Amino acid sequence: MLNNIPKSTDPNLLVGTETSDDAGIYRISDDLALVNTVDYFTPIVDDPYTFGAIAATNSLSDVYSMGGVPKTALNITCWPKADLPLSILGDIVRGGTEKAIEAGAALVGGHTVDAPELMYGLSVTGVVHPEKFVKNYGARPGDVLILTKNLGIGILTTGLKFDKISDAVLPQLVESMTRLNAAASKVMLKYGASACTDVTGYGLLGHASEMAAGNGACLKIDSTTVPHFDDAPALVAQDTYTQAYLANMSFLADKVTFHTDSEAMHHILMEAETSGGLLFSLPAENADAAVSELRAADCPEAAVIGEVVAGDAAHIEVF
Repeated sequence: MLNNIPKSTDPNLLVGTETSDDAGIYRISDDLALVNTVDYFTPIVDDPYTFGAIAATNSLSDVYSMGGVPKTALNITCWPKADLPLSILGDIVRGGTEKAIEAGAALVGGHTVDAPELMYGLSVTGVVHPEKFVKNYGARPGDVLILTKNLGIGILTTGLKFDKISDAVLPQLVESMTRLNAAASKVMLKYGASACTDVTGYGLLGHASEMAAGNGACLKIDSTTVPHFDDAPALVAQDTYTQAYLANMSFLADKVTFHTDSEAMHHILMEAETSGGLLFSLPAENADAAVSELRAADCPEAAVIGEVVAGDAAHIEVF
């Protein structure tokens, strides 16, 4: 579809749509560029305030994955006004606004349209040095791959929806989904990240495939080191999945080779996430220090999950 849309020839557009990156980058001056992104979705939890906070955290994450700092945000809301009281909208926006403030971004307005289904999120503008941002490709042979949050959000929230798991797990899911990727972004910049993306709807392997495709990298992932929520494998065994998982599995069919027989990990690695962590590559000699600093900050799950190796074409191997 995008092939029929005219491409910008503006030389100041440093990152556009060509590599499916997390945000656009536009140079304003020799030492300043804008980071532009937008995201919104339907509720993933029942509490309106918490939904607003999760949606805002998810939107802000795209700026962090590029190595930027959020500065302003606009609310985007699809609102079924005939079905829901305005008090709920107020709670959603309050959750989103307070999360934007936590990120240091000013909430400057927004737009609401009447729609049959509730959706909420932010359009976020950040800043970054035009020579210091991180794209979703550029991983080099010899680099290692680091993931900063647990996988399994899509599986566990679906399990909750169908009463397959206790509500007692909800606080840990909310903590993960509302944890800003700000500290993780600072660490990946400090230790020389060559590529970065945040893990959301395409799952870990879907976003990793974009990282591989951008410059023909070959990624090896050790599934035994990938952090995930404890309840995820048992829920997979109960045939718990999202529709996004099925789409991701089809998309990845010719992009991933599995060398592990663990059906649970096959699923977890391809399942959709919401407001997930950062996945980034950096020099192997910096890995231990980076992981230690991430865990000391606010990413206790952070782990090295794989490596970048030389290859003839973009591909992912899972062991």
